[in-house]
Amino acid sequence: MRVLAIAPHPDDETLGCGGALLKHQANGDAISWLIVTKGHEPQWSKETLDQKEQEISDVRRAYGFEDLFRLGLPTVRLDTVPLDEVIIQMREAIAAAKPDVVYVNHSGDVHSDHRAVFEATMSVLKPFYSARHGVKRVVSYEIQSSTDAMPPSLPRSFVPNVFTDITKFIDRKLEIMSLYRTELQDYPLPRSLDSMRALARYRGSTIGTEYAESFMLVREVD
Repeated sequence: MRVLAIAPHPDDETLGCGGALLKHQANGDAISWLIVTKGHEPQWSKETLDQKEQEISDVRRAYGFEDLFRLGLPTVRLDTVPLDEVIIQMREAIAAAKPDVVYVNHSGDVHSDHRAVFEATMSVLKPFYSARHGVKRVVSYEIQSSTDAMPPSLPRSFVPNVFTDITKFIDRKLEIMSLYRTELQDYPLPRSLDSMRALARYRGSTIGTEYAESFMLVREVD
């Protein structure tokens, strides 16, 4: 099985589906990573941007990603890029990755970049295009400090209906998250290691395991 994790920004995949990716890898599946945006000056200093590049390199090795696809679109300004440009680049990356399973961020996140990425992904993976790309399953993941930060709205709510036990992988997931030194926060902020563990424990209690990740099934075509 081939798996593609789509991340609007580096660290999103670890927050949302890092345990699932480690589980796929342990099961012998090939995992790949698609990062949609890239930081830029003057919002970040050159030193910070260089550090972020090192983090991406370190995280890629830690997961053992078979492929890394980078679209290089502007972080926090994705809503200024014509959607068709995002779709074209996304389509090329998905065609190259040839995934059976796609993980993508939740559609209702508060971050405008995240919403644009989900919309572009769904445009590429319309039901009648899924067979062409070989994609059989699409699930969306939650991102702490983004999915949970959206004001209450039923159509945008994250309502998980897919769960995966990550008890064996929670420690490694947190180790990988610690590589994101420019993104990690102190407890009790949401992108802290303690907060990540707390969410995984809560999701695990839903299915009677110690730790789990939860997802929303977007589409399954078999």
